[in-house]
Amino acid sequence: MLYNLATELDRQRYQAKSELLLKRGAVVELTEKMQRTRAQNSYLHLLIGVVAMETGNTLQYCKDVYFKRIANPGLFIERHKDALAGEVEILRSSADLSKEEMQEAIDRFKRWGAENGFYLPNPGDESLLRSIEIEMARMKAYL
Repeated sequence: MLYNLATELDRQRYQAKSELLLKRGAVVELTEKMQRTRAQNSYLHLLIGVVAMETGNTLQYCKDVYFKRIANPGLFIERHKDALAGEVEILRSSADLSKEEMQEAIDRFKRWGAENGFYLPNPGDESLLRSIEIEMARMKAYL
C-alpha cells in the first residue's frame, strides 16, 4: 500500500496500519517511493512524439511498442498465467516506475533512438524541445 505522508488522511491511514502491524508483530518492509518527476514525464512525451512524427505512428503505439517493448522490455513486460488464456504478456504502466527507473528507461530509449536514426534531444536543449512541442501540437490529430 502506498501512503502520501504529505496529506493528513494518508498519515492517519499509515499510522493505523502501522499500529496494527506492530500489534501483530508482523515482519514489514518500509521503503520510500520516489515517483518520476513531471519534468521526466513531459520530456519522455516529447521524445515519444519525435518518434511518432518520424514514423507516422500514434503516440500510444510508439510508447507501447518502441519505448516499452523494444527499448525497455525488462522494465515493462510482465508475464502472467491466466486460467483461460494461458500465459499472457502485460505491459507495466510507466506511472509505476520510480524516478531512477524512469531515467534508466529514458536513457535506453535515447540509445535505441540513436541506433535507429532518430535524434532525441537532451533535456537541456530547450529551444529544440519547444519546437517539438509546437510541431506535436500541429500534428495532434494524427498522433
